[in-house]
Amino acid sequence: MDSCTFVRVIVGNLALKIPFASRPARSGVHPSSTPCYCKITLHNLRYQTALVPLLPPEDASGVGPAPHSGLAAAFHLSRADLERLATKSLYAEKVKLQIAIYTGRRGTTCGVNSGKLLGKVNVALDLTEAEGKAVVFHSGWITVGKFSKGSSAQLHLTVKSEPDPRFVFEFGGVPECSPQVFQIQGKLRQPVFTCRFSCRNTGGERNIRLRSQQADAGSGRNWLKAFGSEREKPGKERKGWSVTVHDLSGSPVAMASMVTPFVASPGTDRVSRSNPGAWLILRPGDGTWKPWGRLEAWRERGGGSDHLGYRFELLPDATSMSSSAVGISLVESSISVSKGGSFSIDLTTSAATATASGSRSCSPSGSPRVSGDLGYGLWPFAAYRGFVMSSTVGGEKRTASTPVVEIGVQHVGCAEDAAAFVALAAAVDLSIDACRLFSGKLTKELQQQFTAGEGGLL
Repeated sequence: MDSCTFVRVIVGNLALKIPFASRPARSGVHPSSTPCYCKITLHNLRYQTALVPLLPPEDASGVGPAPHSGLAAAFHLSRADLERLATKSLYAEKVKLQIAIYTGRRGTTCGVNSGKLLGKVNVALDLTEAEGKAVVFHSGWITVGKFSKGSSAQLHLTVKSEPDPRFVFEFGGVPECSPQVFQIQGKLRQPVFTCRFSCRNTGGERNIRLRSQQADAGSGRNWLKAFGSEREKPGKERKGWSVTVHDLSGSPVAMASMVTPFVASPGTDRVSRSNPGAWLILRPGDGTWKPWGRLEAWRERGGGSDHLGYRFELLPDATSMSSSAVGISLVESSISVSKGGSFSIDLTTSAATATASGSRSCSPSGSPRVSGDLGYGLWPFAAYRGFVMSSTVGGEKRTASTPVVEIGVQHVGCAEDAAAFVALAAAVDLSIDACRLFSGKLTKELQQQFTAGEGGLL
Protein backbone atom coordinates (compact mmCIF):
# COMPACT_ATOMS: atom_id res chain seq x y z
CA MET A 1 0.00 0.00 0.00
CA ASP A 2 1.23 3.46 -0.89
CA SER A 3 0.97 6.25 1.65
CA CYS A 4 -0.02 9.89 1.24
CA THR A 5 2.16 12.85 2.15
CA PHE A 6 1.27 14.65 5.36
CA VAL A 7 3.26 17.12 7.44
CA ARG A 8 2.53 18.20 10.97
CA VAL A 9 3.42 21.64 12.28
CA ILE A 10 3.81 21.40 16.05
CA VAL A 11 3.81 24.21 18.60
CA GLY A 12 4.83 23.53 22.18
CA ASN A 13 6.86 24.40 25.25
CA LEU A 14 4.95 27.62 25.86
CA ALA A 15 5.84 29.85 28.80
CA LEU A 16 5.35 33.54 29.45
CA LYS A 17 7.28 36.01 31.61
CA ILE A 18 5.84 39.43 32.35
CA PRO A 19 7.87 42.07 34.24
CA PHE A 20 6.50 43.22 37.57
CA ALA A 21 5.09 46.73 37.62
CA SER A 22 5.08 49.09 40.58
CA ARG A 23 1.46 49.76 39.73
CA PRO A 24 -0.22 46.48 38.75
CA ALA A 25 -2.93 48.37 36.88
CA ARG A 26 -0.43 49.32 34.17
CA SER A 27 0.17 45.75 33.08
CA GLY A 28 -3.10 44.33 34.33
CA VAL A 29 -1.31 41.09 35.11
CA HIS A 30 -0.20 39.47 38.33
CA PRO A 31 1.69 36.18 37.80
CA SER A 32 0.07 34.40 40.71
CA SER A 33 -3.55 35.19 39.93
CA THR A 34 -4.12 35.93 36.23
CA PRO A 35 -4.36 33.05 33.76
CA CYS A 36 -3.04 33.47 30.23
CA TYR A 37 -3.92 31.69 27.02
CA CYS A 38 -3.19 32.02 23.33
CA LYS A 39 -4.83 31.52 19.95
CA ILE A 40 -2.57 29.83 17.41
CA THR A 41 -3.31 30.33 13.71
CA LEU A 42 -1.73 28.88 10.57
CA HIS A 43 -3.00 30.26 7.26
CA ASN A 44 -6.73 29.54 6.89
CA LEU A 45 -6.74 26.46 9.12
CA ARG A 46 -8.97 26.54 12.17
CA TYR A 47 -7.23 28.27 15.07
CA GLN A 48 -6.34 26.35 18.20
CA THR A 49 -6.19 27.59 21.77
CA ALA A 50 -3.86 26.63 24.60
CA LEU A 51 -3.07 27.77 28.13
CA VAL A 52 0.24 29.58 28.60
CA PRO A 53 2.08 29.01 31.91
CA LEU A 54 2.90 32.36 33.49
CA LEU A 55 6.29 32.56 35.21
CA PRO A 56 7.75 35.21 37.52
CA PRO A 57 10.74 36.98 35.97
CA GLU A 58 14.07 35.63 37.21
CA ASP A 59 16.27 38.44 36.00
CA ALA A 60 16.14 41.75 34.23
CA SER A 61 16.46 40.19 30.81
CA GLY A 62 13.55 37.83 31.37
CA VAL A 63 15.36 34.93 29.77
CA GLY A 64 16.21 31.57 31.24
CA PRO A 65 15.00 28.00 31.21
CA ALA A 66 11.29 27.39 30.64
CA PRO A 67 9.32 24.57 32.20
CA HIS A 68 8.29 21.54 30.20
CA SER A 69 4.73 22.55 29.23
CA GLY A 70 4.05 19.99 26.50
CA LEU A 71 2.35 20.38 23.17
CA ALA A 72 0.06 23.36 22.59
CA ALA A 73 -1.16 22.85 19.00
CA ALA A 74 -0.64 20.62 15.99
CA PHE A 75 -1.67 21.44 12.42
CA HIS A 76 -1.99 18.61 9.91
CA LEU A 77 -1.10 19.51 6.31
CA SER A 78 -1.77 17.28 3.32
CA ARG A 79 0.14 17.53 0.06
CA ALA A 80 -2.65 19.73 -1.32
CA ASP A 81 -2.30 22.06 1.68
CA LEU A 82 1.47 22.23 1.16
CA GLU A 83 1.01 23.09 -2.51
CA ARG A 84 -1.43 25.88 -1.68
CA LEU A 85 0.94 27.29 0.93
CA ALA A 86 3.87 27.06 -1.50
CA THR A 87 1.87 29.05 -4.07
CA LYS A 88 1.08 31.65 -1.44
CA SER A 89 4.74 32.08 -0.51
CA LEU A 90 5.73 32.68 -4.15
CA TYR A 91 3.57 35.78 -4.50
CA ALA A 92 3.53 37.11 -0.96
CA GLU A 93 5.44 36.94 2.27
CA LYS A 94 6.50 33.64 3.77
CA VAL A 95 3.85 31.51 5.40
CA LYS A 96 3.51 32.62 9.01
CA LEU A 97 2.29 30.97 12.15
CA GLN A 98 0.70 33.58 14.41
CA ILE A 99 0.31 33.33 18.17
CA ALA A 100 -1.96 35.87 19.90
CA ILE A 101 -1.48 35.97 23.69
CA TYR A 102 -4.34 36.98 25.98
CA THR A 103 -4.58 37.59 29.70
CA GLY A 104 -7.70 36.54 31.53
CA ARG A 105 -9.88 33.49 31.21
CA ARG A 106 -10.84 31.85 27.95
CA GLY A 107 -14.40 32.29 26.70
CA THR A 108 -16.72 34.96 25.36
CA THR A 109 -19.22 37.35 26.90
CA CYS A 110 -22.00 38.56 24.58
CA GLY A 111 -19.93 37.40 21.62
CA VAL A 112 -16.82 39.34 22.69
CA ASN A 113 -13.63 37.62 23.84
CA SER A 114 -13.32 37.89 27.61
CA GLY A 115 -9.50 37.90 27.51
CA LYS A 116 -7.37 41.02 26.99
CA LEU A 117 -4.89 40.92 24.10
CA LEU A 118 -1.32 41.17 25.38
CA GLY A 119 0.38 40.95 21.99
CA LYS A 120 1.07 38.83 18.92
CA VAL A 121 4.12 37.03 17.59
CA ASN A 122 4.72 35.61 14.13
CA VAL A 123 7.02 32.76 13.14
CA ALA A 124 7.91 32.42 9.45
CA LEU A 125 7.66 28.86 8.08
CA ASP A 126 9.58 27.53 5.09
CA LEU A 127 7.91 24.21 4.33
CA THR A 128 9.80 23.39 1.13
CA GLU A 129 11.78 20.62 2.83
CA ALA A 130 9.15 19.60 5.38
CA GLU A 131 8.10 16.47 3.48
CA GLY A 132 11.48 14.84 3.83
CA LYS A 133 12.79 15.78 7.27
CA ALA A 134 11.98 17.42 10.57
CA VAL A 135 12.61 21.17 10.64
CA VAL A 136 12.81 23.40 13.72
CA PHE A 137 11.66 26.94 12.86
CA HIS A 138 12.03 28.44 16.32
CA SER A 139 13.02 27.30 19.79
CA GLY A 140 13.57 29.88 22.51
CA TRP A 141 12.35 33.19 23.83
CA ILE A 142 10.75 35.96 21.81
CA THR A 143 9.63 39.46 22.78
CA VAL A 144 5.92 40.23 22.90
CA GLY A 145 4.09 43.34 24.09
CA LYS A 146 5.37 46.56 25.65
CA PHE A 147 5.14 47.72 29.25
CA SER A 148 6.18 50.71 31.28
CA LYS A 149 9.78 51.96 31.09
CA GLY A 150 10.41 50.01 27.87
CA SER A 151 10.14 46.56 29.45
CA SER A 152 8.67 43.70 27.44
CA ALA A 153 7.09 40.35 28.04
CA GLN A 154 8.95 37.23 26.96
CA LEU A 155 7.29 34.22 25.34
CA HIS A 156 9.05 30.89 25.07
CA LEU A 157 7.94 28.49 22.35
CA THR A 158 9.10 25.74 20.05
CA VAL A 159 7.78 25.51 16.50
CA LYS A 160 8.76 22.57 14.31
CA SER A 161 7.45 20.45 11.46
CA GLU A 162 7.85 16.73 10.89
CA PRO A 163 6.88 14.34 8.08
CA ASP A 164 3.80 12.32 9.00
CA PRO A 165 2.87 10.03 6.06
CA ARG A 166 -0.51 8.31 6.31
CA PHE A 167 -2.67 5.74 4.61
CA VAL A 168 -6.01 7.20 3.57
CA PHE A 169 -9.20 5.17 3.13
CA GLU A 170 -12.68 6.27 2.11
CA PHE A 171 -15.96 4.44 2.50
CA GLY A 172 -17.90 4.16 -0.74
CA GLY A 173 -21.16 4.72 1.11
CA VAL A 174 -22.64 4.82 4.59
CA PRO A 175 -21.42 1.91 6.78
CA GLU A 176 -24.96 0.57 7.22
CA CYS A 177 -25.25 -0.02 3.46
CA SER A 178 -22.29 -2.46 3.36
CA PRO A 179 -20.05 -0.36 1.11
CA GLN A 180 -16.66 -0.93 -0.44
CA VAL A 181 -13.71 0.83 1.15
CA PHE A 182 -11.21 2.51 -1.17
CA GLN A 183 -7.61 3.44 -0.57
CA ILE A 184 -6.84 6.97 -1.73
CA GLN A 185 -3.42 7.86 -3.07
CA GLY A 186 -3.36 11.18 -4.88
CA LYS A 187 -5.99 10.90 -7.61
CA LEU A 188 -6.01 7.10 -7.47
CA ARG A 189 -8.93 5.38 -5.77
CA GLN A 190 -8.49 1.63 -5.40
CA PRO A 191 -10.87 -0.79 -3.61
CA VAL A 192 -9.16 -2.68 -0.79
CA PHE A 193 -11.96 -3.80 1.57
CA THR A 194 -15.67 -4.51 1.63
CA CYS A 195 -17.93 -4.01 4.63
CA ARG A 196 -20.97 -6.00 5.63
CA PHE A 197 -23.43 -4.48 8.05
CA SER A 198 -25.75 -6.85 9.92
CA CYS A 199 -28.07 -6.79 12.88
CA ARG A 200 -29.06 -9.79 14.92
CA ASN A 201 -32.08 -7.83 16.11
CA THR A 202 -33.88 -7.36 12.78
CA GLY A 203 -36.13 -4.70 14.23
CA GLY A 204 -33.08 -2.54 14.79
CA GLU A 205 -34.76 -1.05 17.82
CA ARG A 206 -37.01 -3.00 20.15
CA ASN A 207 -39.15 -2.23 23.14
CA ILE A 208 -38.00 -3.69 26.44
CA ARG A 209 -39.72 -3.89 29.79
CA LEU A 210 -37.98 -2.45 32.82
CA ARG A 211 -39.25 -3.93 36.09
CA SER A 212 -38.45 -2.34 39.42
CA GLN A 213 -37.06 -4.54 42.13
CA GLN A 214 -39.71 -6.70 43.77
CA ALA A 215 -40.28 -6.54 47.50
CA ASP A 216 -39.29 -9.50 49.61
CA ALA A 217 -42.06 -12.07 49.88
CA GLY A 218 -41.93 -11.89 53.66
CA SER A 219 -42.00 -8.14 53.91
CA GLY A 220 -45.77 -7.96 53.91
CA ARG A 221 -45.72 -5.14 51.32
CA ASN A 222 -46.62 -7.05 48.16
CA TRP A 223 -49.97 -5.30 48.25
CA LEU A 224 -48.20 -2.26 46.75
CA LYS A 225 -48.21 -4.05 43.39
CA ALA A 226 -51.96 -3.56 43.14
CA PHE A 227 -51.45 0.20 43.09
CA GLY A 228 -48.87 0.14 40.29
CA SER A 229 -45.67 0.74 42.25
CA GLU A 230 -44.22 -2.43 40.71
CA ARG A 231 -45.74 -2.08 37.27
CA GLU A 232 -43.57 -2.62 34.21
CA LYS A 233 -42.25 0.47 32.48
CA PRO A 234 -41.67 0.62 28.72
CA GLY A 235 -38.22 1.33 27.34
CA LYS A 236 -36.19 0.92 24.15
CA GLU A 237 -32.81 -0.42 23.17
CA ARG A 238 -30.66 -0.77 20.08
CA LYS A 239 -28.56 -3.89 20.01
CA GLY A 240 -26.91 -6.52 17.85
CA TRP A 241 -25.39 -4.24 15.20
CA SER A 242 -22.09 -5.28 13.62
CA VAL A 243 -19.83 -4.43 10.70
CA THR A 244 -17.47 -7.06 9.30
CA VAL A 245 -14.57 -5.91 7.11
CA HIS A 246 -13.45 -8.32 4.38
CA ASP A 247 -10.42 -8.18 2.13
CA LEU A 248 -10.82 -8.52 -1.63
CA SER A 249 -10.55 -12.31 -1.42
CA GLY A 250 -13.62 -12.34 0.83
CA SER A 251 -11.78 -13.27 4.04
CA PRO A 252 -12.93 -11.40 7.19
CA VAL A 253 -10.09 -9.28 8.54
CA ALA A 254 -11.78 -7.13 11.21
CA MET A 255 -15.12 -6.63 12.92
CA ALA A 256 -16.94 -4.04 15.01
CA SER A 257 -19.64 -5.69 17.12
CA MET A 258 -22.11 -3.93 19.42
CA VAL A 259 -21.69 -5.85 22.67
CA THR A 260 -23.49 -3.53 25.08
CA PRO A 261 -26.94 -2.32 23.93
CA PHE A 262 -27.61 1.38 23.52
CA VAL A 263 -30.43 1.88 26.03
CA ALA A 264 -32.37 5.00 26.92
CA SER A 265 -31.89 5.99 30.54
CA PRO A 266 -35.00 5.67 32.72
CA GLY A 267 -37.29 8.63 32.28
CA THR A 268 -35.41 9.93 29.21
CA ASP A 269 -35.08 9.20 25.51
CA ARG A 270 -31.28 9.37 25.39
CA VAL A 271 -28.25 7.16 26.02
CA SER A 272 -26.51 8.62 29.04
CA ARG A 273 -22.86 8.76 30.00
CA SER A 274 -23.59 6.70 33.09
CA ASN A 275 -24.88 3.82 30.94
CA PRO A 276 -23.12 3.98 27.54
CA GLY A 277 -23.41 1.52 24.72
CA ALA A 278 -20.24 -0.29 23.67
CA TRP A 279 -18.60 -1.91 20.66
CA LEU A 280 -15.80 -4.45 20.58
CA ILE A 281 -13.31 -4.10 17.75
CA LEU A 282 -12.13 -7.62 16.89
CA ARG A 283 -9.33 -9.08 14.81
CA PRO A 284 -8.98 -12.68 13.59
CA GLY A 285 -6.42 -14.95 15.20
CA ASP A 286 -5.96 -18.68 15.81
CA GLY A 287 -9.21 -19.48 14.04
CA THR A 288 -11.34 -17.16 16.17
CA TRP A 289 -12.03 -13.49 16.83
CA LYS A 290 -9.80 -11.72 19.35
CA PRO A 291 -10.71 -8.38 20.94
CA TRP A 292 -8.43 -5.49 20.10
CA GLY A 293 -10.28 -2.47 21.45
CA ARG A 294 -13.50 -1.25 23.00
CA LEU A 295 -15.46 1.87 22.01
CA GLU A 296 -18.05 3.33 24.37
CA ALA A 297 -20.47 6.02 23.21
CA TRP A 298 -23.25 8.09 24.75
CA ARG A 299 -25.19 11.28 24.15
CA GLU A 300 -24.59 14.32 26.30
CA ARG A 301 -25.80 17.89 26.36
CA GLY A 302 -23.49 20.84 26.79
CA GLY A 303 -23.36 24.44 25.63
CA GLY A 304 -26.93 24.32 24.34
CA SER A 305 -26.34 21.45 21.89
CA ASP A 306 -26.02 17.67 21.98
CA HIS A 307 -22.73 15.86 21.55
CA LEU A 308 -21.70 12.27 21.00
CA GLY A 309 -19.37 11.44 23.85
CA TYR A 310 -16.96 8.58 23.26
CA ARG A 311 -14.12 6.68 24.86
CA PHE A 312 -11.80 4.23 23.11
CA GLU A 313 -9.59 1.73 24.93
CA LEU A 314 -7.10 -0.88 23.82
CA LEU A 315 -7.68 -4.26 25.40
CA PRO A 316 -4.42 -5.79 26.68
CA ASP A 317 -6.06 -9.15 27.43
CA ALA A 318 -6.55 -10.56 23.94
CA THR A 319 -8.14 -13.71 25.37
CA SER A 320 -11.04 -11.91 27.04
CA MET A 321 -14.26 -11.36 25.11
CA SER A 322 -15.89 -9.50 27.99
CA SER A 323 -17.12 -6.00 27.27
CA SER A 324 -16.10 -5.09 30.84
CA ALA A 325 -12.43 -6.08 30.44
CA VAL A 326 -10.06 -3.40 31.72
CA GLY A 327 -8.44 -1.49 28.88
CA ILE A 328 -5.92 1.29 28.41
CA SER A 329 -7.62 4.51 27.37
CA LEU A 330 -6.32 6.14 24.20
CA VAL A 331 -8.90 8.88 23.72
CA GLU A 332 -12.00 10.37 25.34
CA SER A 333 -13.74 13.32 23.71
CA SER A 334 -16.96 14.35 21.98
CA ILE A 335 -18.38 15.24 18.54
CA SER A 336 -21.30 17.50 17.67
CA VAL A 337 -24.35 15.33 17.03
CA SER A 338 -25.89 17.72 14.51
CA LYS A 339 -22.78 18.83 12.61
CA GLY A 340 -20.50 15.83 13.04
CA GLY A 341 -16.76 16.25 13.30
CA SER A 342 -13.60 14.20 13.51
CA PHE A 343 -12.76 11.20 15.67
CA SER A 344 -9.03 11.31 16.32
CA ILE A 345 -6.41 9.35 18.24
CA ASP A 346 -3.29 11.48 18.52
CA LEU A 347 -0.83 10.54 21.26
CA THR A 348 1.62 13.34 20.61
CA THR A 349 0.51 14.88 23.90
CA SER A 350 0.56 11.57 25.80
CA ALA A 351 3.84 9.75 25.50
CA ALA A 352 3.36 7.14 28.15
CA THR A 353 0.71 5.78 30.45
CA ALA A 354 0.83 2.75 32.67
CA THR A 355 -2.82 2.77 33.62
CA ALA A 356 -6.11 3.69 32.01
CA SER A 357 -6.23 6.96 33.92
CA GLY A 358 -2.59 8.03 34.08
CA SER A 359 -0.76 9.92 31.36
CA ARG A 360 2.41 11.87 30.70
CA SER A 361 2.96 14.79 28.41
CA CYS A 362 5.52 14.99 25.69
CA SER A 363 6.62 17.92 23.59
CA PRO A 364 8.43 18.87 20.40
CA SER A 365 12.18 18.53 20.49
CA GLY A 366 14.13 21.56 21.56
CA SER A 367 12.55 22.05 24.97
CA PRO A 368 14.98 23.74 27.35
CA ARG A 369 14.44 20.88 29.81
CA VAL A 370 13.83 17.90 27.54
CA SER A 371 16.67 15.57 26.63
CA GLY A 372 14.85 14.08 23.65
CA ASP A 373 13.78 10.83 25.35
CA LEU A 374 10.00 11.08 25.45
CA GLY A 375 9.59 8.01 27.60
CA TYR A 376 7.55 5.93 25.16
CA GLY A 377 9.19 2.75 26.41
CA LEU A 378 7.38 3.05 29.74
CA TRP A 379 4.04 2.49 28.07
CA PRO A 380 2.72 -1.07 27.64
CA PHE A 381 1.60 -0.19 24.10
CA ALA A 382 4.79 1.56 23.08
CA ALA A 383 4.00 1.12 19.36
CA TYR A 384 1.13 3.59 19.65
CA ARG A 385 2.70 7.03 19.62
CA GLY A 386 2.25 10.30 17.80
CA PHE A 387 -0.63 10.52 15.33
CA VAL A 388 -2.46 7.18 15.23
CA MET A 389 -5.64 7.72 13.21
CA SER A 390 -8.53 10.05 12.45
CA SER A 391 -11.91 9.57 10.84
CA THR A 392 -14.57 12.01 9.67
CA VAL A 393 -17.99 11.58 11.26
CA GLY A 394 -21.21 12.90 9.74
CA GLY A 395 -23.85 14.44 11.98
CA GLU A 396 -27.53 13.59 12.21
CA LYS A 397 -28.43 16.25 9.63
CA ARG A 398 -26.15 14.73 7.00
CA THR A 399 -27.61 13.40 3.77
CA ALA A 400 -24.98 10.67 3.71
CA SER A 401 -21.90 9.96 5.78
CA THR A 402 -18.96 8.45 3.97
CA PRO A 403 -16.12 8.33 6.52
CA VAL A 404 -12.60 9.18 5.41
CA VAL A 405 -10.00 7.42 7.54
CA GLU A 406 -6.36 8.45 7.95
CA ILE A 407 -3.90 6.09 9.65
CA GLY A 408 -0.26 6.78 10.51
CA VAL A 409 1.99 4.47 8.46
CA GLN A 410 3.89 3.38 11.56
CA HIS A 411 0.73 1.71 12.85
CA VAL A 412 0.05 -0.40 9.74
CA GLY A 413 2.18 -3.48 9.20
CA CYS A 414 -0.39 -5.52 7.30
CA ALA A 415 -3.89 -5.26 5.82
CA GLU A 416 -5.44 -6.52 9.09
CA ASP A 417 -3.96 -3.53 10.94
CA ALA A 418 -5.64 -1.09 8.57
CA ALA A 419 -8.90 -3.08 8.65
CA ALA A 420 -9.11 -2.76 12.45
CA PHE A 421 -9.02 1.04 12.19
CA VAL A 422 -11.58 0.94 9.37
CA ALA A 423 -13.89 -1.13 11.60
CA LEU A 424 -13.36 1.37 14.43
CA ALA A 425 -14.27 4.26 12.09
CA ALA A 426 -17.48 2.44 11.09
CA ALA A 427 -18.40 1.92 14.76
CA VAL A 428 -17.89 5.60 15.56
CA ASP A 429 -20.04 6.65 12.60
CA LEU A 430 -22.81 4.19 13.51
CA SER A 431 -22.73 5.42 17.11
CA ILE A 432 -24.27 8.69 15.91
CA ASP A 433 -27.31 6.62 14.88
CA ALA A 434 -27.20 4.32 17.90
CA CYS A 435 -27.33 7.40 20.17
CA ARG A 436 -30.21 9.09 18.35
CA LEU A 437 -33.00 10.18 20.65
CA PHE A 438 -35.43 7.31 21.04
CA SER A 439 -38.30 9.72 20.48
CA GLY A 440 -37.10 10.08 16.89
CA LYS A 441 -36.52 7.68 14.02
CA LEU A 442 -33.44 5.97 12.69
CA THR A 443 -32.14 6.90 9.25
CA LYS A 444 -33.94 5.56 6.22
CA GLU A 445 -30.84 3.51 5.33
CA LEU A 446 -31.01 1.67 8.64
CA GLN A 447 -34.77 1.26 8.41
CA GLN A 448 -34.38 -0.27 4.95
CA GLN A 449 -31.76 -2.70 6.24
CA PHE A 450 -33.96 -3.83 9.10
CA THR A 451 -37.06 -4.03 6.91
CA ALA A 452 -35.15 -6.20 4.44
CA GLY A 453 -34.27 -8.54 7.30
CA GLU A 454 -30.51 -8.30 6.90
CA GLY A 455 -29.73 -9.64 10.32
CA GLY A 456 -28.45 -12.87 11.64
CA LEU A 457 -25.21 -14.19 10.18
CA LEU A 458 -22.02 -12.28 10.73
